[in-house]
Amino acid sequence: MQLKPKQHIIVGVSGGVDSAVAAWLLQRQGHRVTGVFMKNWEEDDQENYCAAAEDFEAARTVCERLDVPLRSVNFATEYWDQVFSEFLAEVEAGHTPNPDVLCNREIKFKAFLDFALSLGADRVATGHYARIDSDGGCYRLLKGLDANKDQSYFLYALDQHALGNSCFPLGELTKPQVRALAQDAGLPNYARKDSTGICFIGERPFRAFLRRYLPPRPGEIRTLSGELKGRHEGLMYYTIGQRTGLGIGGPGGPWYAVDKDMRANVLYVVEGRDHPALYGAELYARDLHWLAGAGPQLPLQCSAKIRYRTAAAPCRIETGPKETLRVSFRQVQRAITPGQSVVFYDNDICLGGGIIAWRPSRDELKASGRAASC
Repeated sequence: MQLKPKQHIIVGVSGGVDSAVAAWLLQRQGHRVTGVFMKNWEEDDQENYCAAAEDFEAARTVCERLDVPLRSVNFATEYWDQVFSEFLAEVEAGHTPNPDVLCNREIKFKAFLDFALSLGADRVATGHYARIDSDGGCYRLLKGLDANKDQSYFLYALDQHALGNSCFPLGELTKPQVRALAQDAGLPNYARKDSTGICFIGERPFRAFLRRYLPPRPGEIRTLSGELKGRHEGLMYYTIGQRTGLGIGGPGGPWYAVDKDMRANVLYVVEGRDHPALYGAELYARDLHWLAGAGPQLPLQCSAKIRYRTAAAPCRIETGPKETLRVSFRQVQRAITPGQSVVFYDNDICLGGGIIAWRPSRDELKASGRAASC
């Protein structure tokens, strides 16, 4: 999206190289840049997992190098109420939520955007690898040109207000180009490792972290035919398609989580990465959001991603029961996982998405021994 000249743009500066280069590029284009560091997690400041102090210091040195002012803002209450509480509720229900989607919608492009506009900013900028353009007065979210880093999947829940008041300076760059620009510009964090883990909380021992908020319920691990294979530590620790951490083995190959029975507290597993029960051609989605505001005319042929690191696959979407959307893929998809987002695309245009609410049931998986699709 072409920006008007000499705007006041507030950049969410995290301490990482992406937001640093975003700020540098905007400055080079003649805009007045202000950096804002968001602190959104305070539950364990005494520990070293989140490293908020280290991130702030990295952000400070970047802004000092660019000679732009830096402010700090605390959205810990908003993060707890709007992101983390929902994350815990989804995990407790046996789902695998994606907190980055909520974090973008509720914090970066709501609380932070409102804060920036209250300071007189013309728009906000972040280091996301995505693009924004407009068509007939409607703002559109496009994939970033770097297919390995495109982050439109995490941004599908934004609205027109957020898109119209934001920009993504890195949308047409690749990650290697960003690091090279950072080094050439003398930015001190040009080689800093990318952040991982839960949005604003960081990387940490996941099971120990969850135990602080949700009591574990150990139970049985069984095959789809009912054979007892071992014990699990709690269903909340496992996701569909997971291999590591099951604690079981066998001569036929590794075992994978394929289903959860929340009522009986049983984790079901299958042997082999390509076991047919791990594949399905259909899902239902809830909590739908369309970037254009109104949804498209259905049925619609488009493509969809069922998780961030999968390719968008051709599908048909149509109205489902109880305010859901039925998504039917041309080819089976591996490890369709309730709680994850399904995001829809028309080529490079992100249309919107929703939360996966349904996958083939255990009886359906067991019935034929082939890939299940209903």
